[in-house]
Amino acid sequence: MKILVLLSRIPYPLDKGDKLRAYHQIKNLSKNHKIYLIALNESKAHPDAYENLKKYCSHIKFIKLSRFRIYLNIFLCFFQNKPFQIAYFYSKKVQKQINGVIDDFKPDHIYCQLIRMAEYAKHSDIPKTLDYMDALSKGIKRRIETSELYLRWILKMEGKRVMRYEHHIFKHFDFKTIISEQDQNLIIHPINHSISIISNGIDSDFFVPEEIKIEYDILFAGNMQYPPNVEGATYIAKQILPIVQEKYPNIKFLIAGANPARSIQNLASENITVTGWVEDIRDCYSSSLIFLAPMQIGTGLQNKLLEAMSMKLPCITSSLVNNALGAKVNHSILIGDTPQDYANHIIDLLENKEKRNFLKQNAYSYVRENFNWEVTTDKLEQLICEETASKS
Repeated sequence: MKILVLLSRIPYPLDKGDKLRAYHQIKNLSKNHKIYLIALNESKAHPDAYENLKKYCSHIKFIKLSRFRIYLNIFLCFFQNKPFQIAYFYSKKVQKQINGVIDDFKPDHIYCQLIRMAEYAKHSDIPKTLDYMDALSKGIKRRIETSELYLRWILKMEGKRVMRYEHHIFKHFDFKTIISEQDQNLIIHPINHSISIISNGIDSDFFVPEEIKIEYDILFAGNMQYPPNVEGATYIAKQILPIVQEKYPNIKFLIAGANPARSIQNLASENITVTGWVEDIRDCYSSSLIFLAPMQIGTGLQNKLLEAMSMKLPCITSSLVNNALGAKVNHSILIGDTPQDYANHIIDLLENKEKRNFLKQNAYSYVRENFNWEVTTDKLEQLICEETASKS
């Protein structure tokens, strides 16, 4: 089968959740199918991107978005009923290029990741799949209370527009997928239960436990420009860490991840290390004792937790995150609701090696048994093939 994959970002390097998901899905789909990848880009592509992706794609086209067109679209969007997400990534020139590829490549199926790319495919008669990935509208609404006052009215407007668009775009795609049951239920549509759950996976050959010197007590990792990650790291530094420091004043906290926002860089201190981009994130996992992800906003499944659990770190997170992860509480994971809860869990794990070992072994087994890119992509492949055959 010939599959055209439409992405809003080049899926390399793997520094964002959507890139990671797309990369591994393309890698596994390419075993049985011919992949034509079209990925939008706002800046210069990573020098290794093309070489890494051509191993799995028969054709690759990176399309650079015009910065002028982006700004113009955002301005015009204020007077339209269209989400900023859609306006930001849509261009009639890009549409013509994609239409040309469809005419030449003649794909059997179009796989479109995220609603921000849906406009490019929605009018095509070719069988097509939309990967919502998560419930973006809910994620936006969760950000409202923690955002600056000047941003709240924009987020309220965008949340309503995205919710309407998630509903509207549903009918234009033959097949829909999403990361978790929690997100499936948050898509406002009378038959949202028909959205297939295709979870993320873990590269179990890459994220393998290593025994090296422990340098940090607590680790938080992720793209550090992403608002839920910025809030999570700030919450640890300003609300959780001070409680722990009452008993352990020299505790070391590592914030690891690309593109740290200025507010994250400003957290650096004697107790807090901010790395920025790291060549190998496994070094951060291996040199840390506990992984903490107290996310209060955002949607989807946290890849950082899958990686930490696969690296045999005891993990502490929020109920919101574990609703998507589905790990057994107090067996494979610990849950906190308040700064005091998180601090108590951290202190308990620092003082109880037996409990750390119990949690990390159970976490390791859980992710290895339930989150595998080959298994999840096989499910996606089966759904796409069946859908395409039924439309032929």
